[in-house]
Amino acid sequence: MRTVTGAELKSVLHFRMLIERMRQTFRAGVEVPMRHHHTVETYGQKDGTLLLMPAWQVNQSIGVKVVTVFPDNGAKDLPAVQGLYLLMDGKTGMPQAVLDGTALTKRRTAAASALAASYLARPDSSRLLMVGTGALAPELIEAFATVLPIKHVLVWGRNIEKAKKVASRFHRPKFRIEATADLEGAVRGADVISCATLAKDPLIRGEWLQPGAHLDLVGGFTPDMREADDDCIRRSRVFVDTREGACQEAGDIVQPMKAGILTDEDIAGDLYDLTRGQRAGRRFYDQITLFKSVGTALEDLCAAQLAVEMVVHNDTIR
Repeated sequence: MRTVTGAELKSVLHFRMLIERMRQTFRAGVEVPMRHHHTVETYGQKDGTLLLMPAWQVNQSIGVKVVTVFPDNGAKDLPAVQGLYLLMDGKTGMPQAVLDGTALTKRRTAAASALAASYLARPDSSRLLMVGTGALAPELIEAFATVLPIKHVLVWGRNIEKAKKVASRFHRPKFRIEATADLEGAVRGADVISCATLAKDPLIRGEWLQPGAHLDLVGGFTPDMREADDDCIRRSRVFVDTREGACQEAGDIVQPMKAGILTDEDIAGDLYDLTRGQRAGRRFYDQITLFKSVGTALEDLCAAQLAVEMVVHNDTIR
């Protein structure tokens, strides 16, 4: 059984290739049961979360990801999100590979947002705002720069030093990147705003969004988490990665639905609809679009299959 480390995975999962494979996988579809979501109590700290995400393609592959989310890990210089992915043969059930689940999650999550942006962001979008300074931030910046002509990136975080650290990770990029302490001003000047935070209360206000902006929401994976306010929902054409996941787990969708601000019919489509051409994405230049990602095991399986294919290919060449 092959073990694929985080370093190996990042070296073989190039975004352009992964995004295209993900587009094809959403078009084809896979079996994806609703993920298991369990609260893990801790003593004197914020509760942890255990996620189990299975998926399979008949006669091809079976995969399951085991993920933990412990919000207090930042104070211990540990990632908040950690996990492993097990890939098995779809005909025999034999284990084929164990992959670094944390690296896989970061890569596939960023690829999904970039895939959505290829349909929803303006084709000439050149200014990106990254809200959040966690492990996903560099991945998202790289992914958006793969599908859009990004020339200027701003990074905002509650801690400006962490924002500067994210910016410093990019050496000789094709775009200018710097940290900012002015969230409102940065939102007002951005073509694409991507949020990857653990915020419980909205950070982005709808009144700040300029015509033609695209808002990408990656954090907020539980019903009580929120990154954008109700005005963002009211002003936007709303898309999700999957309706089942977003309508049950994402606070940025669940809360507006409970308040009567958003209905099932108001959700214009998901990644299945977009990749299959069943729903149009951006309909006009000045339209504000919003994409809410909660993640789906389809993305994990797709990325794991491609990573193992590439690692085996590289081993063969050597």
